[in-house]
Amino acid sequence: MHNRRKFVKDSSLAISSLPFFDFLGRSSCSSPKLLKLEIYATIWGFDGTMDEFCAKAKADGYTGIEVWTPQSAEKTLEIQKALDKYDLRLGLLVGNWGKTFSENLNSFKQSVDRAIALQPEFINCHSGKDFYSVDLNSNFLIHSFEKSGNSGIPIYHETHRGRMLYSAPVTKKFIQDFEELELTLDISHWCCVHESLLSDQEETVNLALKRIGHIHSRVGFPESPQIPDLNSNQFKEAVEAHFAWWDEVVRMKSERGDILTMTTEFGPPPYMWIHPTSGRPLADNWDINVAMKKLWIDRYVKEA
Repeated sequence: MHNRRKFVKDSSLAISSLPFFDFLGRSSCSSPKLLKLEIYATIWGFDGTMDEFCAKAKADGYTGIEVWTPQSAEKTLEIQKALDKYDLRLGLLVGNWGKTFSENLNSFKQSVDRAIALQPEFINCHSGKDFYSVDLNSNFLIHSFEKSGNSGIPIYHETHRGRMLYSAPVTKKFIQDFEELELTLDISHWCCVHESLLSDQEETVNLALKRIGHIHSRVGFPESPQIPDLNSNQFKEAVEAHFAWWDEVVRMKSERGDILTMTTEFGPPPYMWIHPTSGRPLADNWDINVAMKKLWIDRYVKEA
């Protein structure tokens, strides 16, 4: 018994000392695989032109881009030209704003209409408010269900702080009430909201994983929606937890033969950690996103 305990202890130390990418890579052979995975680049934190952004996304192997729905004809034309030039697909973000509920709902409806007119692959909604009642927030969902049904464009609602799906138990209520509801999973927000890796809410998380249409693959931990370094052993548990959730989504998509869309979404400051004196970011969010894209391809893409 003593020797067995020593072997287990020594083996655990050996695994924990591996570079984290190597650790994930070794487990990827048994992970679920997808026939097709589409990975989108976020424009969040990119300072160049739309043409420069699309050129960089194409060069780094992205399928498409995810950007906020343009508010002008000029911006719309700029996006369309860049997409055509670099042969990229489009995912659009919509939201709502205003001082009153009516202003927020109307702005949401207008934004959804503008997004549908551009015929994106999907629409991702930052919908409602965390302080609105279930009844008020339901109006955003009902409108999106109607528009998605009429247009044939998938419309997802993101698990995002400050929005209607800011927490796991609130999202559970909406899932139970609306069978049409499909989610964009950014579970890093829930880790922060609940100050945990959600081990005490497994039933609710599993319920949500069955409704995922799109994923934002940022890693959070109990005190922040974004870790600064994928390779740091300090955040190994958080990275493993996120990949376990993503594994389950991929498994279900694979069993159904569905295409999965994902956006790598590590952001710039203030999401990115900064040096306390200089204010400079500790890492480049584009580089982290490209590293995450590679991890996903290595782990989930089925070779032809």
